[in-house]
Amino acid sequence: MKSDIIRIVRPGDSFLNKIFIRKTSNQEEIAVQVARILASVQARGDEAVCEFNAGFGGGRLTPGELKVTDDEVEAAYRSVDDNFLAALRLALDNITAFHRKQLQHSWFETGDRGVILGQLVRPLRRVGIYVPGGKASYPSSVLMNAVPAKVAGVQEIAMVTPPAGNGSINPYTLVAAAEAGVNEIYKTGGAQAIAALAYGTAVVPKVDKITGPGNIYVTLAKQQVYGQVDIDMLAGPSELLVIADHTVNPSFVAADLLSQAEHDEMASVVLLTPCSELALKVQSELFRQAALLSRREIIEHSLENYSAIVVTENLEQAFDLANQFAPEHLELMVSEPFRWLYKVENAGAVFLGSHSPEPVGDYLAGPNHILPTGGTARFYSALGVDAFIKKTSLITYTPAVLDEVGDAIVKLAEVEGLTAHANAVRVRLRNHEVEKEKEGC
Repeated sequence: MKSDIIRIVRPGDSFLNKIFIRKTSNQEEIAVQVARILASVQARGDEAVCEFNAGFGGGRLTPGELKVTDDEVEAAYRSVDDNFLAALRLALDNITAFHRKQLQHSWFETGDRGVILGQLVRPLRRVGIYVPGGKASYPSSVLMNAVPAKVAGVQEIAMVTPPAGNGSINPYTLVAAAEAGVNEIYKTGGAQAIAALAYGTAVVPKVDKITGPGNIYVTLAKQQVYGQVDIDMLAGPSELLVIADHTVNPSFVAADLLSQAEHDEMASVVLLTPCSELALKVQSELFRQAALLSRREIIEHSLENYSAIVVTENLEQAFDLANQFAPEHLELMVSEPFRWLYKVENAGAVFLGSHSPEPVGDYLAGPNHILPTGGTARFYSALGVDAFIKKTSLITYTPAVLDEVGDAIVKLAEVEGLTAHANAVRVRLRNHEVEKEKEGC
């Protein structure tokens, strides 16, 4: 690895455009492949799911083997250690407590003269959560998907995750699902898993919404089934942007940047700092620390192609650039970070201070780690309880109030050319007049 594997640039450098606008070069080609997979699963169901599983290294399973059994979950519990269970349950408690604060309730409000307005808040009936798998294990992603759904009151949570080559699911993933209250687990991943959830098969009943991040095949599949079901967001490669000043320890900054660079070869990590000396020290630390890490090749590709250290004129300029980037994760490693928080407009999650590294949020703190990427923090939020509820408006008017405002409704309807709308009010107004005349008699 070259000592200057990550570039030090100034604002306005053309290289920053590559970081700010990242796109998979063969996305259109993959979208065509995804469409074929979706169509095949829709037409042939579980048989197609099993074929695609085998084709993508997920073992040769039969439709009857797709659903994880109670025996497999019990075996998973026997193979994990007590320290893992303790850590998992601590994370589960923290994540549950945080998301309970997001819970909304139905409400009714009685106004003047008997008008009642309100909103029914109801959980979705059945949701599907996608958890990456195969050779890896992501129990934290299980919790981040399942907990807000459970808190919202969703009764049926179906999880899909890619099996290993022998058709098994990682025991840590299975235990996390059981602890989080997942009802069903299916051994399938990729676009075929999204298709099974969206359309339903003989083994996998269809869901109302799909959440959870995955690779480009999963992301494009979610995009293509949207409308058939709801989705949470279209997740891209991971991102971390750090704003730091001269007070920070450069080894902390480097370690945090590397923690995201190891996710994916397209992961993007950026340091914004007005301190040239810090920039050089962090660059040196990245080289030193990366040499000791197991995912060095992935890190090297990420640092070289989608990452940078940007020396800004001042902290104000750093925050302006950060808001343009709208990062998934934003760390404020500056003195008095809360003083600068008002400058943050676009970010999925903000970590304040030198002792709040991004992995704290990934695993234990409580806020959700399924966050908007690719600049979508400009308009998307972290996954939460809101993603698993639906709201229904309630309206009750009395005859007297309708008489009072009816002409206004009729006028607005007629301006829009919707005469039947106007008539639905007008017939009631006339009826009210007749009733009043009868009472007068």
